Amino acid sequence: MFYLLKCFIQMKTLLNNFDLNGALFGNSNIGFVPTMGSLHDGHISLIKKSLKLSNKTIVSIFINPKQFNNKKDYKKYPRNIKKDLRILKKLKVDFVYLPKIKDIYKDKSKIKIKLNKKDKILCAKFRKGHFEGVIEVMTRLTKIINPSKIFMGEKDFQQLLLVKRYIEKNFKCKIIFCETIRDKNKLALSSRNTLLKKDDLKKAGEIAKNLIVFKKRLLNKQNLKDLIFMKKNELKKKYDIKIDYLELRNTKNLRLTNKIKNAKIFVAYFINKVRLIDNF
Repeated sequence: MFYLLKCFIQMKTLLNNFDLNGALFGNSNIGFVPTMGSLHDGHISLIKKSLKLSNKTIVSIFINPKQFNNKKDYKKYPRNIKKDLRILKKLKVDFVYLPKIKDIYKDKSKIKIKLNKKDKILCAKFRKGHFEGVIEVMTRLTKIINPSKIFMGEKDFQQLLLVKRYIEKNFKCKIIFCETIRDKNKLALSSRNTLLKKDDLKKAGEIAKNLIVFKKRLLNKQNLKDLIFMKKNELKKKYDIKIDYLELRNTKNLRLTNKIKNAKIFVAYFINKVRLIDNF
């Protein structure tokens, strides 16, 4: 850890809550970018937006065990702290927060997170306890850091809406929506992409392109539900993938819709046991 402090002395590296409280004292208009590390251009776009709109920017790197409903998934989640810190230093981030589990969860007071029945859709339907874990850690991080703004990406759109509801209700903090960043093959950037082989990445890019074109073709069409059902079966057969869901939902309340206006196509699927999500 001394190596990290020595090499990144220009950027304040906060290793615990004591360091954090001292560093943030007296600062206002703090922008916060929560991450689980393995930073990519998607994270970088969030950080740049925070640097532009905030007086100070803090980036956290914390792989939250409570949002993984599979311990193996937690253990194999990609980690590359030295590379992450080099990226953050280059961006001239003010603070990077590297808490341990005890720093986040040492406050034993229970935070009751209960999703409504209408919320148990999309990923909440297939990943039991996932969003409760996300909302709890975001609540704890927000309480510790007390930011003015939190910057989050639209790739995790359902997560974004749920976090917005809980955080803005309980804190004087604004959730800032940031657009999904894609690679040259149109695949949404994700730390999980590093778990995919070259051929799998190519396949995932083809699926993304397929759905982008499909969304455009839905304009002025009728019976969208039937068309989406057929598209789901087509993708399963063509790419030999398991699909958790492929649905058209309203972007304001995530209700199923048969209208393309103010709607997104949401998808979650597996390539070689790696689960990918996206929306178009």
